[in-house]
Amino acid sequence: MEERTNITKKDIVEDISLRTGLTQVETKTIVESFLDALVKGLMQGNNIEIRGFGRFKLKERKQRSARNPRTGETVVINAGTKPVFEASKELIKSLNDILVAAEAASAPVKSNGK
Repeated sequence: MEERTNITKKDIVEDISLRTGLTQVETKTIVESFLDALVKGLMQGNNIEIRGFGRFKLKERKQRSARNPRTGETVVINAGTKPVFEASKELIKSLNDILVAAEAASAPVKSNGK
């Protein structure tokens, strides 16, 4: 199995810059502006929907009790809000199609005995 690595914002900027012909400085400004717009929208309580990709939304967490595994002590975790991402059906299908094709390409060919 292929080892996976993280893709950083720098990697994304380099890729977009190569594909668009924009400088990395210009591309970084665009990428950071896009991310800022996402954060601003979420901070205003909005869901962010990007058709064919997915949706960013906020999820409320209730206050709950948990146990510290080291001490066994019960602790209270406060209520809060967390951002979550839900992939679109199109993205999920595309990823699954690519993964199935990659598995088929790397699988050994079975001989039928001839």
